[in-house]
Amino acid sequence: MAPKVLFVLTSQKVLGETGRPTGWFLPEFAHPYHLLAPHVTIDVASPAGGEAPLDPNSVEMFKTDDIAVKFLSEKQELWKNTIKLENVNTEDYDGIFFVGGHGPMFDIARAPIVVSLIKSLADTNKLVAAVCHGSAALLDVKLSDGKLLVDGEPVTGFSNAEEDAMGLSGAMPFMLETDLVKDGAKYEKADQPWGAKVCIGRGGKLVTGQNPASGLGVGEKMKVALGV
Repeated sequence: MAPKVLFVLTSQKVLGETGRPTGWFLPEFAHPYHLLAPHVTIDVASPAGGEAPLDPNSVEMFKTDDIAVKFLSEKQELWKNTIKLENVNTEDYDGIFFVGGHGPMFDIARAPIVVSLIKSLADTNKLVAAVCHGSAALLDVKLSDGKLLVDGEPVTGFSNAEEDAMGLSGAMPFMLETDLVKDGAKYEKADQPWGAKVCIGRGGKLVTGQNPASGLGVGEKMKVALGV
């Protein structure tokens, strides 16, 4: 049987107090899905279930990206009717993947249901993966041995410099790079903002990508981890 992976999208529609629309980021779902879908079974979940909001800015920014455009036009059923996270049974899955976008900073980071799901999967040596702000899901996840998931592990996610460049640091509830380091992560990033960067930890079972440019690389490393 093909491995089964749960993709997790944010349910957050608004960027904090700014009133601006937010959600999940198109290429960070489309690119890994493009690589994995031929080889694995994929379910899609979100904290609230139902339709998960797509960040409209990501549609505009990637309107010339062939994979993203095709995904947007053909795969809407994936995010229109997501599973509610509280209804997920981790025993059904070989891995979990958190899609980025600014939304996860508000409704996925440190959420008890998210912490519980990741702990269950990591304790049984299953794959945990994330890209960009999706890495916020990894914060404060304490495993059965008492150690934090990212402690001592090479990990990446959207950098402080990239957040500053977007002018959104003040709208964030915390800075992702800063808090990953606080949890003991060996945070790594590309030489330049917006460059692709993928980190592998926990013997290949923890895969993280820095930003939208890292989605394909994350997908490739997830394939390796899943043996497909």
